[in-house]
Amino acid sequence: MNRLLPRLWRAVGLALAGTLAAQTPPPLRIEPPVLQLDSATDAVFFTVLANAPGGFIVDVTGTATATLQPAGLATLHHDGALARLSATADGQAELVVTHGGHTARAAVVVRGTATTPAPSFRHDVLPILTHAGCNAGSCHGAAVGKNGFALSLFAYDPASDHRVLTRELRGRRVDLAAPGDSLLLQKAAAVVPHQGGKRLPLDGDDHRRVLAWIQGGAVDDGDLAPALRQVTVHPADALLQRGRALPLRVLAHYADGSDRDVTAWTLWSSNDDGAVAVDAAGLATAKARGEAALLARFGGQVAVAVVQVLDDDTPWSWPATEARNLVDHHVQAKLQGARVAPAALADDATFVRRLHLDLLGVLPSVDTVRSFVAEAAADKRDRLIDELLRRPEWASREAMAWAEGLRAEAERMEPKGAALLTAWLREAFAAGRPIDAIVRDLLVADGASFANAPANYWLAEEPPHLLAEHTAQNFLGLRLQCAQCHDHPFENWTMDDYYGFAAFFAQVGRKRAEDGSEWIVWDRRSGDVRHKRSNAVTPPRFLGGPAAKLAVGQDRRAALAQWLTGPANPWFHRHVANRVWARLFGRGLVEPVDDVRRGNPASHPRLLDELADVLVQAGGDVRVLYRTICQSRTWQQASHPDAPARLFAGHAARRLSAEQLLDAVAAVTGVSTQYPGLPLGAPASAIAGSRLDVRFLELFGRPARQSACSCDRRDEPTLGQALHLVNGDTLATKLAHRDGRLQRLLAAKTPAPAMLDELFLAAYARPPRAEETTALLASLGEAKDDAATRAAWQDVFWAVLNSREFLFQH
Repeated sequence: MNRLLPRLWRAVGLALAGTLAAQTPPPLRIEPPVLQLDSATDAVFFTVLANAPGGFIVDVTGTATATLQPAGLATLHHDGALARLSATADGQAELVVTHGGHTARAAVVVRGTATTPAPSFRHDVLPILTHAGCNAGSCHGAAVGKNGFALSLFAYDPASDHRVLTRELRGRRVDLAAPGDSLLLQKAAAVVPHQGGKRLPLDGDDHRRVLAWIQGGAVDDGDLAPALRQVTVHPADALLQRGRALPLRVLAHYADGSDRDVTAWTLWSSNDDGAVAVDAAGLATAKARGEAALLARFGGQVAVAVVQVLDDDTPWSWPATEARNLVDHHVQAKLQGARVAPAALADDATFVRRLHLDLLGVLPSVDTVRSFVAEAAADKRDRLIDELLRRPEWASREAMAWAEGLRAEAERMEPKGAALLTAWLREAFAAGRPIDAIVRDLLVADGASFANAPANYWLAEEPPHLLAEHTAQNFLGLRLQCAQCHDHPFENWTMDDYYGFAAFFAQVGRKRAEDGSEWIVWDRRSGDVRHKRSNAVTPPRFLGGPAAKLAVGQDRRAALAQWLTGPANPWFHRHVANRVWARLFGRGLVEPVDDVRRGNPASHPRLLDELADVLVQAGGDVRVLYRTICQSRTWQQASHPDAPARLFAGHAARRLSAEQLLDAVAAVTGVSTQYPGLPLGAPASAIAGSRLDVRFLELFGRPARQSACSCDRRDEPTLGQALHLVNGDTLATKLAHRDGRLQRLLAAKTPAPAMLDELFLAAYARPPRAEETTALLASLGEAKDDAATRAAWQDVFWAVLNSREFLFQH
């Protein structure tokens, strides 16, 4: 069974699901809900939380009354806002807390009081050094260390750290004869000059704990220490009123069944400090309306708490809103929790323009807009969705989106190879081939890159570790790069995971064909990957799972392909669903789409799970995902400028992509763009490679396909874009073209109101408003002759093409 599944997807899902739960939380509760003490020196803190009006959680630990029943098994320490239990005698008891007429109970388990464990190098000393920042990348955890003292980054290599601390520098860092004089302690306490300043004050518990470890012989408990299995945050979800704070506690759970409160040595971060800030002690402070995921890191393990912030408890009622399908069910549940009303449905004009741009990448024709808006059938939107998903332009756009991540470009694949791979993708999507089958074909492809287009996949990268990174990011949304040199500091990935996954790609062979025009790809049946830390040969290993069981002579890629697209892999179908969502909304449920990790949880985890199930039930046909999302009220909503983007309360405006924008300019002006290697009139989405002599596409962010990262496509505004729209030759040439829309309308002596109507329908999919018609006709009426009239109309067209309404998807 996948060992990361419960920790990655279920834990994050349960954490975020708390904000969506329909059940009313108890009026009073204790966190953690079970208090376990495992030795004579063990202690655990607890927090008492009350459910306040408006659904807010309030910390009432300082004013609650707590008793232990029966007494005598543990000592209760209740000092203001801090409350903890320390072990006294083995047994089981119950902590009973009362506040405001309500009672809460938590089980208490005490065991091991006959033992007083010595400080552990693995579970005490290294976490203390990590929390103090000693092994951070800015200090001794840097690749070359600091001032001759190098520790592994965030203690990913404990054995090496022990050797460095106890053996290097003639043993001066740890002095067993005079433990208090150990340079490790002297420097950390700033008793002797230390560039890093005071990290472990002499009178602090951390200093005393490290000193006790040295006094005990400074041993590395290694395999004797129970392995750390996971960490949990309590509470895992909370709704706070702005301005209030909530203490979070972190428990470490070990292989021997013990646990420990490790809040004091946890490293914290927030993915939105503007909404919720968290300090070094785990105190979360609600600063502004919104939601934040708080990442807790300890001992190489991570956990997440999700905190939502609202302004006040003013009564609020949910407006009557239709939920058409599972998308609406989950999005509206979250909106209710955030007290945000969804936007109204977009009108038909907005819908038809949005649908064409999102599914086909092009604007609807004037005739299409007119007929769609005039139609009265209740199911016309659903029918149009189905119609567009059958159009070849949809397959071209979907193929382009995948070709970007796969890095289909001429430098590595040759122009012909990039074109053939893109064409193969386009044909596969047009035929409705399952995404599972498409990916499997890519991963097992052999042969000549021109004769077998999927074989070009193996030309995007060459070294096994880069192919592993490329594959994980493209098909799983996982960025493994950090685990190449050390265990991932912000995720559960280790170097063992990294090199085990890279081993699947170690036997891919490539060579030039005899004529040098194309590449030959084959399984060499030999070749291995060596672990960077141990230099040992690493067997193929599924991410987050066991080593692969391969038959003698079996192609490693075939085993990988079956696992990657199969039910044992918790990432693939979710990632595909997330990518489809991002193409329709401009951002993913996980954003960025290729950065799936605990500290970057999905905004709607249950929705993402169910969309993945939709894809599985549809046999991998991604068109079913598009249909499901486009049919939802959520996707068909109008804009909602005030709501946070991750709530999807309305459709967020976003600038048209480079390809969409140039095709839209061509559609409105009636002058097609000639793209290299394509027939006149072909859309920009049909372009196969990345390097083109089309200045407009480069200016507006078409990616060079130099990496699999979604960030390769840029959509931020630049001065160059503005200048090109204002003074560039793209608009000027098309507006002045003799066969363009403007010239044809003028030649036909079309009345000015009809010309305006056609222009607005072509650009905005709506007719001009009364005030727009009045103002524009007035300016046009000032023209005294045909030349002035033509120039005035060019100005009108130019203004429309430079307007925000045209440049943006709404």
